[in-house]
Amino acid sequence: MSLMYRAPRGTMDILPQEQLYWRWVYDRATRLCETYGYSRIDTPIFEEAGLFTRGVGQVTDIVQKEMYVFQDRSGETMALRPEATASICRAYLQHGMHNLPQPVRLWYWGPIFRYDRPQSGRQRQFTQFDCEVIGDGDPTVDAESIELAWRLYQDLGIGDLSLCLNSIGDSVCRPGYLEALRHYYRDKLRRVCVDCRARFEKNPLRLLDCKVEGCQPVIAGAPPFTDHLCEACAQHFQQLRSYLEALAIPYTINPRLVRGLDYYTRTVFEVQRPEEGAQNTIGAGGRYDRLIEELGGKPTPAIGFATGVERIILNLKRAGAQPPPLPRPTVFVASQTADARPAAVRLAGELRRAGVAAVLAAGDRSLKAQMRQADAAGAAYVAIIGSKELAADTVTLRRMADGQQERVAADQAAQVLAERTAGQRPAG
Repeated sequence: MSLMYRAPRGTMDILPQEQLYWRWVYDRATRLCETYGYSRIDTPIFEEAGLFTRGVGQVTDIVQKEMYVFQDRSGETMALRPEATASICRAYLQHGMHNLPQPVRLWYWGPIFRYDRPQSGRQRQFTQFDCEVIGDGDPTVDAESIELAWRLYQDLGIGDLSLCLNSIGDSVCRPGYLEALRHYYRDKLRRVCVDCRARFEKNPLRLLDCKVEGCQPVIAGAPPFTDHLCEACAQHFQQLRSYLEALAIPYTINPRLVRGLDYYTRTVFEVQRPEEGAQNTIGAGGRYDRLIEELGGKPTPAIGFATGVERIILNLKRAGAQPPPLPRPTVFVASQTADARPAAVRLAGELRRAGVAAVLAAGDRSLKAQMRQADAAGAAYVAIIGSKELAADTVTLRRMADGQQERVAADQAAQVLAERTAGQRPAG
């Protein structure tokens, strides 16, 4: 029995029929980024592992449990990219983008890798759409980032959304809050998981991000960060809230929302759907004013968000949303004899150079079988070349809508078809 290979656990093939959804989401995301003035950036799939341990945080689930880490042949420790923001900030520094007019608006679309337990809406390789604004600390930029995420889901028709919002302060007010949090947890450590006991010592803010069910009652009673904000952070948060209200974006303050990455400061947010259970977050982000400095640059404010494309598509399917169909071939080129195939190949090439989507019949199927194939492909016209057409140097054109046929000169066929199908072809 031959060996049957399968896609690795936690990965999936995106089959042709699924590409409808992917193209739909990509087109909407691209259009939105252009509307907001963002430029695309692509970074390597793997980076030095230290970029993520330093940027994301040593005491995070991503670094401790989920990163794919390996040594290359030169002995360097590398990691498959577990998130995009640190890579984008590395590129910002490496390529001197701080010399550009600030802020720099960047967007990214590509694969992310995390060794996690595969489940609905969560894979070990998944695709992320990511937007970052680097170089401005004004709360209007926070509102813009949230609005872009909100608009994406709305434009795709994903309804019943809720926005959860919080501020987790900065280096001025965070130390006082962490002390209050430790004081609250100190006599409750026996009630929380082993990981939370380690977080208590190394990174207490991560206590609020624990997903273990038994820890939730303790988290629910934790002091809210918003009661401990310094004046500057409180003012920033209040201004952001006023801008969201001006944009008519409803929100709920979740005082225990901290997100799972260490680089966040001040604003953090999540966009959620109610029926997803543990996987209800479809997009999230926040401000990371210390990350550029942590990676060796000057203090640089920044904010961004990311959304998993697979999770968006899962929600679209559950909502019964139908993406626009992919463009169908406009012309099917059929040949009745072996002698006619060179002419058919030539005509198909001329059509494609003229911008007409053309499919060329292959093999030695009968004309009847080729017509069925053209009908299944959804072609508007069939260009037929046989012995009679070769002798007369013509091409027979059949309009599939009503079966009407005519003959045109072979050297004019591509031009005629291009003119007649111009309104049927997609723009661009």
